[in-house]
Amino acid sequence: MELERWAQGMSGGSSPIRGTNRSPKAATETFLQRTAPAGDLFLLRREHGQLPGTHTHTHTHTHTDTLIHSFSVCPSPPSLLFLQWKSGPVRQLGWTVCDDLLCIQEDGTVLIYDLFGAFKRHFSMGNEVVQNQVLEAKVFHSPYGTGVAIVTGASRFTLATNIDDLKLRRLPEVPGLQGAPSCWAVLTQDRQTKVLLANGADLYILDNTSCTPVTPPGLSPQACSIVNMAVSFSYKYLALFTDSGHLWMGSANLKDKLSEVDTKVRTPPKQMVWCRRPKSQQPSVVIMWDRLLLVAGECTDTIQYTLDEESVCVAELDGVRIVGGSRHELLQEVPSACQDIFKIASMAPGALLLEAHKEYEKSSQKADEYLREIKEQSVLGEAVRQCVEAAGYEHEPETQKTLLRAASFGKCFLSNYPPEPFVSMCRDLKVLNSVREYTVGIPLTHTQYKQMTVQVLIDRLVYRKLYPLAIEICRYLKTPEYQGVSRVLKHWACCKVQQKEEPDESIAHAVSVKLGEAAGISYSEIAARAYECGRTELAIKLLEFEPRSGEQVPLLLKMKRSQLALSKAIESGDTDLVYTVVTYLKNEMNRGDFFMTLRNQPVALSLYRQFCKHQEQDTLKDLFNQDDDHQELGNFYVKASYKEKKLEARLSLLQSAVDEYNKAKNEFAAKATEEEMKLLRFQRRLDEKGEALLGLSLQETLHALLTSNFHKQAEQLYRDFRVPDKRYWWLKLTALAEKDDWEEMEKFAKSKKSPIGYLPFVEVCVKQHNKYEAKKYVSKVTPEQKVKAHLAIGDLEGAAEAAIERRSEGEISTVLSRCSPTTDRALLERLNRARSTAAKK
Repeated sequence: MELERWAQGMSGGSSPIRGTNRSPKAATETFLQRTAPAGDLFLLRREHGQLPGTHTHTHTHTHTDTLIHSFSVCPSPPSLLFLQWKSGPVRQLGWTVCDDLLCIQEDGTVLIYDLFGAFKRHFSMGNEVVQNQVLEAKVFHSPYGTGVAIVTGASRFTLATNIDDLKLRRLPEVPGLQGAPSCWAVLTQDRQTKVLLANGADLYILDNTSCTPVTPPGLSPQACSIVNMAVSFSYKYLALFTDSGHLWMGSANLKDKLSEVDTKVRTPPKQMVWCRRPKSQQPSVVIMWDRLLLVAGECTDTIQYTLDEESVCVAELDGVRIVGGSRHELLQEVPSACQDIFKIASMAPGALLLEAHKEYEKSSQKADEYLREIKEQSVLGEAVRQCVEAAGYEHEPETQKTLLRAASFGKCFLSNYPPEPFVSMCRDLKVLNSVREYTVGIPLTHTQYKQMTVQVLIDRLVYRKLYPLAIEICRYLKTPEYQGVSRVLKHWACCKVQQKEEPDESIAHAVSVKLGEAAGISYSEIAARAYECGRTELAIKLLEFEPRSGEQVPLLLKMKRSQLALSKAIESGDTDLVYTVVTYLKNEMNRGDFFMTLRNQPVALSLYRQFCKHQEQDTLKDLFNQDDDHQELGNFYVKASYKEKKLEARLSLLQSAVDEYNKAKNEFAAKATEEEMKLLRFQRRLDEKGEALLGLSLQETLHALLTSNFHKQAEQLYRDFRVPDKRYWWLKLTALAEKDDWEEMEKFAKSKKSPIGYLPFVEVCVKQHNKYEAKKYVSKVTPEQKVKAHLAIGDLEGAAEAAIERRSEGEISTVLSRCSPTTDRALLERLNRARSTAAKK
C-alpha cells in the first residue's frame, strides 16, 4: 500500500517524473504487435535490475553519453529515503509541482516535506473535515498549481485548487451518497476545477454551485455500476470501468464516445490510467490487476502483459510508468518514426538510410544502392529527419548513436539541409542521458524534456542538490550565467550555510571561493538564509562579500546589528541609506541611547540634523542640548522666533538666543540679537500709531518712515542704531525722490555737507525724469564728477567745457562718444583739438 501511494504521487505538474530512477543495467526492448490496426502497436521498455538503494551492479559510460562532473559540492541525495512517521494516520501521499511531498492525514491536516524529508509547513482542510474525518483524498495538478481534493465522512467534497494560495471550496451535496462514492476523479475544464463521481450507476459532476447528473453516451446497458474511472494527463479524455467488465472511453465533458471494450474481466481493477502520446490519434487505457496488465484502445482487441511482481502504474505525459519492487518499466505507444525505421521489412526513408549506413560501415557496395534508391524517391531529407526524430525517442545510448550516425551520413549528401535539428537533438540526448543515470534518477523521455524546458530541469536538479550536474548542463547548453550557473551556485550556497557541523569561517571561505565574481549572485540572500538558520555570525561574514551596501544594511538591521548597519551605510555615501538606518534606530532605541549613538557618528549626526531642520524642530533642539552646543541653540531660538506671530513670544525666544550666545561667548551675535529686540520694541510703538512696521529690517523700517514723512522718528532710529551716514543719506535721498518731495530734498541737501556727494542727487532726479531739479545740484558736484553730471542731464556743451577744462583725454573721449552727426561742428573741433593736446602730454 505504501509503495502504491509513493508511486501514485510521482505524476503531475510540469515535471511528469517524480522520484523514479533508472536501473544500472542496460534495458532490453520488446516490440509487441497484434493483429490490430497499426495504431495499437505499443513498446514496453523493460529496465531490469534492482531499484536504487539496493543495486549491486557497477555502471560505466563514455564521455559521449553523459556530462562529466567537474567537482563535487554536495553529496547526491539518497536513492531511498525512510521517514519515521510520528503524526496521525495518512490517507494519501502526493507530490507538488515543486517536488514537495504532500501527506494528507485523516483529520484533514496536510503536511508538506521536501525531497529530503525535511518538514516545511502544514495547513488544514477546515474544521468540518476535522469533525467528520477524511475518507479519501487525491492530489491533482491544474493551471493554478497543485491542488488537494478530499471527501469526508459526511459525504461532502472539499477542494483546494492551489495549496500555495489556499482557498477552500466546499462543494454541494450529492443526492443519495452515503460514505465515499464508488469512484471519483478531479477534472479541470473551462478554467474550473470540478469533481466527477460515481455512486453506483449514477454519475455526477460537482462544481462550485451545483451537482449535475450526467450520462455517458453509449454506455453498455449491462453495466449496473461504475467501479473505476481515469482522467487523461491532459484532462481531455475519460475512461469508465463498469462492474460488467466493459471499458467506456470518451471525452472528459461526456459529450463524445471514443469506444467501448469488453475486457472479459469483471473484477474491479487495482488501477486504471491513460496511455497516450501528445497529438496521438490512438488514445489507450492501461488497466492493472494484481499481476495482469491490459491495454485497451479504440478497437475491440486488447494487449495483455503479465507482471512478475506487484506493481503500480503512474500516468505520464507520453506513457505509463510501471513501478515494481525491484524495477520499473515504461509503456508507450511506439512513435511513428520508430515504427517506420524498425518495422520488419520497412521501406521507409529512415529505414533505408539506416541500412545504407550499416552497409557503409561494412564497406559494402549495397550502401550505394540504398542511397540511390532514397535519392531517386527524393526523400533523403525525410530520411535524415526520421533518424534524428527516432533517436530522441530511444533510451539506449548505442541505439541513439546508431541513428544519429545514420542521419549524419545522410546529411553529407544534402547541400542545404539545416543543421539545427541535428545539433539540437545531440545536445538534448546528452543532457537526457546524464539525468537518466541511476545515480541521478530522473528517467525523462525526450517529449517530457521538451515539455518541461531546460530551466525546470535545472530546478529539479537543484532541488535534489545535484549541483555539479546542474552547473555542467548550464555550461554545456550555454545558458546565460544569471539564469544558469550563478543561479545554481546561489542555491548551493544557501544549502551550504545550513550545514551546522562546519564552522562559520570554513563555510564563508568556501562560499567566497566557489562563487567568486559570478554574475547575478546576491550574497545578501545567502546571508539571509544563514540568519534564518540561526547563524548570525556567519551571515555577517557573508555580508562582507556583498558589494552593494543597499543589500547589506537591511539585513544587518533585521539581525539587530544597528551599529554595523550604520557604519556600512555611512561608508556607502548613500544619504538615503543613512536616513533609513537613522530612522530605524530612532524607532528601536530610547532617546538617550539614540543620541549617544549619533554622537559617535558625525556624518549620521549631521544628516539627521539636516532632517530635523525641516521635519522635527523639537528634536533638533534636544540634540543641541545633548551636546551643549550653545551657538547652535542660539541660532535655533533666532529661527524659531521668526515663526512666532505674537511679539512677546518672539521677544522671549530672542532673549533665550541672547543667553545662549553669551554662553557661547559670541558677543557679536548676542549684540545683534539685542538690537533686533530693540528694533522690534521700536516697531511695536509705531504699530500702535497705525504704521505696520513689525518684522521689517532696520533699513526697511527707515525707508518706510521716510516715505511716510516720519522724519523725526527716522532721525531717532538713525541715531539710536548708529546707522552710517552714507547709508542714511542714500535711504533718505531715495525715499524723497520716490515721493517727488523735491522741496524737502533741496532742504536736505542744504542741511549739511553731503557725505555721499551731490552726483547721487543728480542721478536720482534724472531717474525720476526730473532734469529740472537735477540741474540744481550739478554746480555742487565735484570737478571729477562734473562731466558725468552734465551728461546725465543731457548738457553736452557743459560736459565738453568741463572735460576741456580738466584736460582729461578719457573724459573728452567720453563726451565725443555721446556726440551725434547733428552736433555743432565748432564744438566737435574744439573737443578733437583738446583731445590731441591732452594726448601729447
